[in-house]
Amino acid sequence: MTKRYFELYEDMSSPDRWVLDDTLDAQGQPVGARLYLNAVPIRFDGRLRVPILHPGSPLDFSLADAGDFPVVTEKVASTLAELAPDDVQLYPAEVDSRPEPYFLVNVARLVKCIDDETSEEVLYWKPEDNRPDLLGQYRSVGGMRIDPSKVGDAKVFRPWGWPPALLVAEDVKEALERTGATGLEFTEVTGPSPISDEERAYKRRCNELLDPPPAARRAAWKSLGTLDELAGTPRAICYEWPGHRQDWGLIHRGAGRLLLVSEGLSDPFISRLEPSVGYGLELALETEPTELPLDAIEQSWPYLLLERVSREVVAHEHVRERAKTGLLSLEVAGTDMPASLVSSGGRVGVLLGQESRSLPRLFPTPFGDVRLVTVKALLPAELEYVSKQGAEGLDELARRFARIGEEHVSRARRRAVV
Repeated sequence: MTKRYFELYEDMSSPDRWVLDDTLDAQGQPVGARLYLNAVPIRFDGRLRVPILHPGSPLDFSLADAGDFPVVTEKVASTLAELAPDDVQLYPAEVDSRPEPYFLVNVARLVKCIDDETSEEVLYWKPEDNRPDLLGQYRSVGGMRIDPSKVGDAKVFRPWGWPPALLVAEDVKEALERTGATGLEFTEVTGPSPISDEERAYKRRCNELLDPPPAARRAAWKSLGTLDELAGTPRAICYEWPGHRQDWGLIHRGAGRLLLVSEGLSDPFISRLEPSVGYGLELALETEPTELPLDAIEQSWPYLLLERVSREVVAHEHVRERAKTGLLSLEVAGTDMPASLVSSGGRVGVLLGQESRSLPRLFPTPFGDVRLVTVKALLPAELEYVSKQGAEGLDELARRFARIGEEHVSRARRRAVV
C-alpha cells in the first residue's frame, strides 16, 4: 500500500486568531538564523520567548518567524516527540501573556522527494537570477507532489530544495487530529497529480516563453547602470499586458540619476503560445533622485506618469506603432502630479521617443529586438507649443532638448525650452 503524506499549514480561516512574531532567546536576541534547518540541536540558556505580533485567539499549532518555526502546545509536542523523535527538535518556549507551556519546533530533516513530473508547476533558480546560494533549488513549487518511495523512514520533514514546506506522514496527521488541536490544516502531497497532462504541458509552454525575456531585459538594464535588486517597485497581474505580468525595474545611472523602466510590454503574448516580442517596446523614464524617492516609488510622480503612459501604449495601437518609429506626444491625467507639469486643463504632456546619447534605441532578446522608448515629461508651455506646431514642433522640441543636454531626462523643476 502506497504511503500518504501531507503538507501541514497553520489554519488561516479564523480572522480572530493570533499572529506570532520572531522568536527570541533569553537575552532578547533572534534565534531564527541560528536554528532554522540546523540539524544539530542548540543549547539555549533559559527559555525561548515568542512575542505576539497581533493579539487574538490562541492556537495549539501556530507558525512564528514568518512561517519558519511551528509553535505548539504540549499535546502537539508530545505527539511529535512520540511519533517522530528523530525528525524534530523541541525547545521549551513562553508565548507572551500565556500561562501554559509552549514548544518551538525545529524541523531540520531534508528529504529529496519532490516529483517534478506530477507536481503542478516547479521553477528553479537559474544563474541569471543572481542568487548563487540558491542555484539549482526550487524558486517556486505549485501543486506539490512527492515520490513516497524516496521518503524513507522520515515522519516529519521538509522537502529538499523547498524548505518552506512542512510535510508529515499520514499516521502523524491522524494522531495530531485525534488530539483536537486547533490551528492544523493539511493538504495531501501524494496521489494523482492535481492537473491533467494537457494543463501541465500548457504551463510548461508558458514558462518556456516567459522565462527568457526577463533575463534578456536584465542584461540590457545592467549595461545601463546598476540594477536595483531591492527596489520596492510595484508588481501586478495585468491581463492587458502580453504575458499578464506588469513589472517595473529601477536602474542607478551616472550622475546619480535613476532610470525607471517597464518590464513586460515585450513579453510574448501568452494567449498565442508562440515566440514574439509582445508590443515590441519597453518604456524608460530617467530622473533625479529627488524626484523618485526609493522608499515611496509607487506614490512618486515619475512612476505614476510612466504607468499612465503604459496604459495608453497598451490601449492604442497607433500610439505603440508611432512610439516605436519616431517622436510622439500625448497627454495623460495630471492627478497627483507636480503643479509645474500640469496644464490649465489638468493634463500632463509627455514626449515619447526622444533620442538619447546614453540609452540604446534597441536591445536584443531571444525573440527579437525591442525598442526602448524614452518618456519625457513636458512643461505646459512645451505641450502648448507642440499642439500648435504639430510634427515640426515635435522635431524642434527634440532638437532643443538635445542642444541643452536635457535629452530624455524628466524633471518637474526646470525652464521651458520654448
